[in-house]
Amino acid sequence: MTKRNEYPRPQFRRESWQPLNGTWEFAFDDEDAGMKRGLWRGKTPLPLRIEVPFSYQYPASGIGDRAVHEIVWYRRTFEIEKEMQERRALLCFNAADYETDVWMNGAHALTHRGGFSPFHADVTDLLQSGENIIVVRCKDTLESAVPRGKQSWKEGPFACFYVQNTGIWQSVWLEFFGEDCIDRYSLLSDIDHCTVYGSVETLRGRADELDLSLSFRGQSIAWQHTLLTGSRGKFCVPLADEGFDFGELLWTPESPNLVDVDMKLLKNGQIVDEAHTRIGLRKIDIDASGKICLNHRPLYQRLILDQGYWEESGLTPPSATALKTDIELSKAMGFNGARKHQKLEDPYFYYYAEELGFLVWCEMPSAYTFCDREVKALTQEWQEIVSYAKNFTSVIAYVPLNESWGTREIRTQNAQQDLARSLYYATRALDETRLISSNDGFETVSPTDFVGIHDYDVKGAEMAQKYAVLDGLYPQGWALFADGSKYEGQPVLLTEFGGIAMKSDEKGMAWGYNEGASDREEFLSRLSALAGGIRAAGFQGFCYTQLTDVQQEVNGLLTAGRTPKAEIEKLKEIFGK
Repeated sequence: MTKRNEYPRPQFRRESWQPLNGTWEFAFDDEDAGMKRGLWRGKTPLPLRIEVPFSYQYPASGIGDRAVHEIVWYRRTFEIEKEMQERRALLCFNAADYETDVWMNGAHALTHRGGFSPFHADVTDLLQSGENIIVVRCKDTLESAVPRGKQSWKEGPFACFYVQNTGIWQSVWLEFFGEDCIDRYSLLSDIDHCTVYGSVETLRGRADELDLSLSFRGQSIAWQHTLLTGSRGKFCVPLADEGFDFGELLWTPESPNLVDVDMKLLKNGQIVDEAHTRIGLRKIDIDASGKICLNHRPLYQRLILDQGYWEESGLTPPSATALKTDIELSKAMGFNGARKHQKLEDPYFYYYAEELGFLVWCEMPSAYTFCDREVKALTQEWQEIVSYAKNFTSVIAYVPLNESWGTREIRTQNAQQDLARSLYYATRALDETRLISSNDGFETVSPTDFVGIHDYDVKGAEMAQKYAVLDGLYPQGWALFADGSKYEGQPVLLTEFGGIAMKSDEKGMAWGYNEGASDREEFLSRLSALAGGIRAAGFQGFCYTQLTDVQQEVNGLLTAGRTPKAEIEKLKEIFGK
């Protein structure tokens, strides 16, 4: 397995960085004795070796132990490259599951709770010349009240829930900057007023200015100088008309144009931090007739449900290229986007989706037990995810709840409905430029921008009749709307259906929805009937389940190893219309 040592955060790139992926010392701590033993001090070598960023449960880690170990420790040494020793250092994690504590040279550096959102800390004052020792402790229990997505909360996989991904499962690295750096940013576009706007927040509050330079295909199109107030600054950059039509800048799946953005943070006129990002200028909204539109034109979404699992590495992509390959395969089969299901993906997925013109839905990984802890954990991590995802042009929709997971009494219970509403409004407060499905699948809670329906039972020929009237519907036996909510004319999409397996693959725990297809011809025939029924029913789009087989769920269009189960061209004829 190739080490993941490409730059880990391509959408916000600093030139000065140092990878920390690779071989680390590792230990299980089943008795939770590591703190008492002083493992955090970094003086005690650990007995095992693991390849970061792969979880110990999967072969790519070099361990491949699928037993549950709730507490794990990591240790490694490193030296700061000489030219970086006079600069400040930011320690960055793209993801670690679930409770993470980090020590640098025996001093506590950070604590983070959440298995999917990225996090970082300034560790400058904890570093020393020569050898440094970093120690990481991760605690990932089987508790069902914290966000875990499709990871099983039992000893083993079951139904549509899979082997866990404990501990560090995305990249770790150091970045270097001057006296201050950009800690958070937002970058959005307003095509109606031909502007790019957003905000920055600095880490230390020492910088006083921000310079923004925008270019398109190598040509400068805008520049702005912004004064900061304390640690914050807002900007709104009008795009100059310098020999091009504004329409040429717009981002669509057919023409995924991207504007380059260079950010420079200054103090007293001197650059203290700089980074490169980019943005696609586009607008996703619902017009007066109730149509979902991209740049004021009706958008028909042909989505594939993508859970982002790999045989050898679980939730961790084996490489950045593997993510690009998944998008290219999806497009080749006729899809123009993906519902990235129950996972915040490696940033390279959204990055390549921008480049390749691929629409993405961002979904909160579910918790499964409604209680105070779930509400707190879900709300906190979802806010972190939205603040991160909104800077990707490819993301057009948010799904904070899926199929009432973690809110099983949402149809009748006010408190659970209030959670759905609070997540909707919090999402809208953080990002008013995308669409939101409050509880995708069924038991929809108002407000919601559109209605997503999950139905694996319906036959293709029955769809138009079944979905002619939405009030009173029970897809798969579930009420389409929660009590007190009703259909109010929103766009309607069939956001899960299909899930057809090959009968020959359904062995042991392996399964698909309904009866498996006996051969390739039947597989294609059933897919074609379903797709035809969807178009006849008048949905504004669909999401087919699913891209690949995932462990015991063998209903992908591709095998887990990404081999198509039917000719790509024939699948495109079905899904690409």
